[in-house]
Amino acid sequence: MPEIRGIFERQRKYIFLLLSVYVLGWGFTDHQSIYAGLILGTSISLYNLWLLARKTWNFGDDVLQGKKVRSLGSFSRYAAAGFAVLIAMEFPEHFHIIFTVLGLMTSYFVIMIDFLIQSFHIRR
Repeated sequence: MPEIRGIFERQRKYIFLLLSVYVLGWGFTDHQSIYAGLILGTSISLYNLWLLARKTWNFGDDVLQGKKVRSLGSFSRYAAAGFAVLIAMEFPEHFHIIFTVLGLMTSYFVIMIDFLIQSFHIRR
């Protein structure tokens, strides 16, 4: 499954780029709670993307070896997202809840944009 690893590495780079922009926004603007929420949500989103990629690698290996296939770990990703929302709700003066949720969706936006870019490159 080397193509899955390549996809994950590419998407991870995009998310790190977004995180660096968010850190600059947090440091140089007056909207620190908004950027802190984006940083928190995007960090958990990156963790969830890593969990999904790791479970997918293990899933593929198990299928190839004929082993019993386990789930892809939705509960652990939901728990991580819930943890981010709990942090934002506990410290509303530091984290904006709406932007934390938007940050949690970052990996899904990155996956869709990456898919569109890659499908465009394949067509050319």
